[in-house]
Amino acid sequence: MTFDFFFGYGSLVNTQTHTNRPNHPASLSGWRRAWRALPNRSVSFLTAVPDAESEIDGLVAAVAPEEWDALHAREAFYDKHDATPLLRHAAGDKARIAVFAVPETTSTRPTREVPVLLSYLDVVLQGYLHVFGPEGAERFIETTDGWDAPILNDRGAPRYPRAQHLTDAETAWVDDALARRGIAPFAA
Repeated sequence: MTFDFFFGYGSLVNTQTHTNRPNHPASLSGWRRAWRALPNRSVSFLTAVPDAESEIDGLVAAVAPEEWDALHAREAFYDKHDATPLLRHAAGDKARIAVFAVPETTSTRPTREVPVLLSYLDVVLQGYLHVFGPEGAERFIETTDGWDAPILNDRGAPRYPRAQHLTDAETAWVDDALARRGIAPFAA
């Protein structure tokens, strides 16, 4: 099946991490987010997992045929699924839209040895703040499972390859959102 767009629900919401245009806010029903670890990987990933009762916000973005190889490389540990019938968006009725998800059978819960990177979480939440505002960033947190995952504070030397500079206000928002949930990133 040929797809015209992807649905991003994590770092792909942050348009500073890719050049795919046009893009539009969207909602995907029947899925929820979760933090997951994969064998032989040193960090955990955000993924979407089927959940008939849930809906998550994200971004649909156009992908030119010559851009799919780069997107597949970025999402190398994810399987591609048809999300077209489950999306509300402004990309047009004829758009075919893919969503990437880590295979459930090969993933596990994050551990201190395979943590979530704070630099990755910063990128994700910065994207949600820009596209959906503080309320949308709060919805991201509420519709994501696994906040008991260890979060490595790598802000001083970001390990995430697409790390972005956050403003002081964005950094304060992320830190406050985590603190209100009793989440304290650990030092490297």
